[in-house]
Amino acid sequence: MRERGATKSVMRLGAHVALCAVAMLPLSGCRMFDAPPRHGGLWVNPDSPAARQVRERRNEGKNRDAALIRQIAQQPVAEWLGPAPPRERVRFITASAARTGSTPVLVAYHIPYRDCGRYSAGGARSAHAYRRWIEQITLGIGDREAIVVLEPDAVAQLVDGCVPARLRTARLAMLRDAVAMFAALPHVQVYVDAGNPGWIKNPHRLVRPLREGGVEQADGFALNVSNFQPTRRTVAYGHRLSAALDGAHFVIDTSRNGNGPLRLRGAARHGIRARDSWCNPPGRALGERPSTTTDDRLVDAYLWIKRPGESDGTCNGGPPAGRWWTAYALDLARNAPHRH
Repeated sequence: MRERGATKSVMRLGAHVALCAVAMLPLSGCRMFDAPPRHGGLWVNPDSPAARQVRERRNEGKNRDAALIRQIAQQPVAEWLGPAPPRERVRFITASAARTGSTPVLVAYHIPYRDCGRYSAGGARSAHAYRRWIEQITLGIGDREAIVVLEPDAVAQLVDGCVPARLRTARLAMLRDAVAMFAALPHVQVYVDAGNPGWIKNPHRLVRPLREGGVEQADGFALNVSNFQPTRRTVAYGHRLSAALDGAHFVIDTSRNGNGPLRLRGAARHGIRARDSWCNPPGRALGERPSTTTDDRLVDAYLWIKRPGESDGTCNGGPPAGRWWTAYALDLARNAPHRH
């Protein structure tokens, strides 16, 4: 993993100069700087879909619904970046967070053959287009702070075989280049997604593609993105994977894991196919609040990477992936084992 402290700072400075050269920017316009003081905390978007729903429900006199959705709106959730040109949006997000002394969480989700053509199909048209897209994100971040979760599912889908073998080498090269570009920024932490313990059950199968995808230059890996695995199980899985990656740190998505995943018996009761039990399962709940303070030295943060209340896709009654779904948001909040 990337070194922490003075040596890491020197490495980042050199990488930053190299990135400026690659981007053909004059050094006079490519700022060199010391780290600003950290004020702590993760950025809460005051105009998130959940925040807008709170205002809308309150205006309609639906105060009980507004109170439930506020459990989501008042928490820091990740901002997902897709096909739209990202530079100005990222600049706005990171600048807004900087003004409040907080750190935004960004999700880079645009790799070619994204989601193997399933509910979240899409992605850049070529490796060149993808690298240019990543570059636009880095330029939008600049010297500001951000936590970046890199390409949910991209590595695990190499392991489970849904990515054709002919695309494997190019995908790993794109991930490796993306990690290097984010690592060159002085105040960015980047985590390569590594699936979840209910998917790739033997974490050792992830080790080689994670290494080939640049995880050793990253701050670590991310687990349970958009899934429902319990925190305790995910931490144990993360420790096993970390041990195989020389002590890599990791972050966990706790956004919807309050009740764990939908079990097969529950799926059958709801008429849901086992293979779709991960997609908008009923009866789920909000999980632990996002925090960079954990009781585990390897867990850098609990994050809400999946945006609670946004659909997983057109399955089990849901709208298209990423679309706000009020009924599901209300259920997540209503079922939360500890009200937020």
